[in-house]
Amino acid sequence: MACLSDIDLATLHENRLEQRWHYGLPNGQHIYDHHHDGFSPMTRYCLERSLQRKVQPDQKGSGVERGRARDNANGSGSASGGQRRRSGTWPRTRSLNAPSPVQQFGPCGRIMKNSAMVMQIQDPASQRLTWYKPPLTVLVIKKVSDASVLAPFVQLVEWLLEEKCMVVWVESAVLEDALLNEDVRFKAIRDKLVTFKDGRDDLTDRIDFIVCLGGDGTLLYASLLFQQSVPPVMAFHLGSLGFLTPFRFDNFQEQLTSVLEGHAALTLRSRLRCVMHRRADRKHEAKTLEVDPDGDARPASNSILVLNEVVIDRGPSPYLSNIDLFLDGKYITSVQGDGLIVSTPTGSTAYAAAAGASMIHPSVPAIMVTPICPHSLSFRPIVVPAGVELKISVSPESRNTSWVSFDGRNRQELFHGDSLRVTTSIYPVPGICAQDQISDWFASLADGLHWNVRKRQKCLDELSDLTASGSEDTLDEIENMKLYDV
Repeated sequence: MACLSDIDLATLHENRLEQRWHYGLPNGQHIYDHHHDGFSPMTRYCLERSLQRKVQPDQKGSGVERGRARDNANGSGSASGGQRRRSGTWPRTRSLNAPSPVQQFGPCGRIMKNSAMVMQIQDPASQRLTWYKPPLTVLVIKKVSDASVLAPFVQLVEWLLEEKCMVVWVESAVLEDALLNEDVRFKAIRDKLVTFKDGRDDLTDRIDFIVCLGGDGTLLYASLLFQQSVPPVMAFHLGSLGFLTPFRFDNFQEQLTSVLEGHAALTLRSRLRCVMHRRADRKHEAKTLEVDPDGDARPASNSILVLNEVVIDRGPSPYLSNIDLFLDGKYITSVQGDGLIVSTPTGSTAYAAAAGASMIHPSVPAIMVTPICPHSLSFRPIVVPAGVELKISVSPESRNTSWVSFDGRNRQELFHGDSLRVTTSIYPVPGICAQDQISDWFASLADGLHWNVRKRQKCLDELSDLTASGSEDTLDEIENMKLYDV
């Protein structure tokens, strides 16, 4: 036999014995030739004993499972109703992760083992919120310039202050709202609020919990405020689309109480880490490099985390954009068109979906690359692994520069010689689910995007339809089926 050093002969022979056990004579008696298997009588005896121990418990276990099935049928296995009912199906019987692939291929080939193979991937369905200490501070983000959100905002803040005795943070601009200051109930609690100003105050390690009132923009704003670890986010649908806001405000007291007690599922929405490298700054990079929490040596001040997408477009120029795309340092292609969208799975239902990309569940680890109106009809959107690093730069042959925006903000020009590096960040946005990861996403597809919504096709009478078609052979078949049914 070839490649004997790479094969576990004992395991191989045990598999052969197991095959003969299932396909051999009854009563566990094996009849085969012992002279050509290469094993001594003692080794053969030990293998057969281990195989018998393996098979006998399986035969006994089948009776145990039948007994459990009878107990469940009689109602003895029902769970007590005293526990709090969790949202969705919990625990799930199937993992959202793909099954682990086999490591051996054929009799001789297998994957070389190394330290990088040792990793633990948690099932997204098992990601549930827990508090290792009671949350005390909560940040409330409301939609700006919307009078319909003022009453729910006052009601929520008053309840958090008086009923839950929490420290409530709001943006300083909220206190400047003229309509809000006219509310009598808000005047009574105004002085109890803690304020911050975007771009000046650092909220890192100050907030335990985030509540958003509005649309998807409030969740994007929460992601922008926390450029490292993000507290759990509970988003109420009080805006326009509400694709990322699964909660309704009608019974917010009950829902918030359940979340504060730790009864909630989480969807970890990955973010993209974007770093701008300017040609003029390259000579100074060696002196200004900092070690950031992502483990890379990068200018930390230029790093931006985005939840939806980073968009590179041609800006006001009438010429096609010409963008070079690299993956892990290797040149992939040049994008000639209106631009390029690099998005997370969460952003796959935003701008990327309008550009023709597929919609991906937020628990899928991936980065989407979608061209905007490409000049080549064969340039289709692609999905790459979440661990790669993308480098985007203006091609030397480009007639114009490009423009970059991060989640629709911080728009800046990308000149010749500049580059943008994009990879998946280690800091996701933990979104709290109203039900579970699967139900919330498909409910958002149906409610927010009306995914696959159409009028149902009416059913036709099979016999009359076939009669109109004039198929005599098919009519004979139907008559024969009726006779068989009788």
